[in-house]
Amino acid sequence: MVSRRMLLSVFGLALMVITAVATDVAGRWRITITTAEGTINGIGSLKQTGDEVTGWVGPSEDDPIPVSGKFKEDKLILKTLPQAGRTAAFDEVVLTIDRNTMSGTIEHGSHGKGTIKFVRSK
Repeated sequence: MVSRRMLLSVFGLALMVITAVATDVAGRWRITITTAEGTINGIGSLKQTGDEVTGWVGPSEDDPIPVSGKFKEDKLILKTLPQAGRTAAFDEVVLTIDRNTMSGTIEHGSHGKGTIKFVRSK
C-alpha cells in the first residue's frame, strides 16, 4: 500500500514538472497581428520567473514596448506598458499556449479588434 501511494506521488510530481515545462514562454518570438486594417509583423522577447512574465514586443528591437504577464488557468495574460506618448496594438491579451505558438484576440489597442499570434523563434 505504501509503495502504491509513493508511486502515485511520484507520478503526480512528474506531471506537475511536465506541465511547468510545457508552459515555458521564455525566449524570442515572431509576432503577427491581423486586424481589419491589415497585418502587422513584429518581434518580442520574454523572460519568465515562475508564473510571472516580463519582456518586450514591438516592430523591432530598436522600438520595444515593455510587457508584463501572469499565467492564469493555463493561459498567459499579457499587458503592454507603453511609455507616455506611445501606442500599442493591444492593451491586454489572453494567450492560449500550444508548444511553440501562442494566440489570442486583441481589443482596445491602437488598431481595434483582431488576432495575435506568437511563434517561437529558433
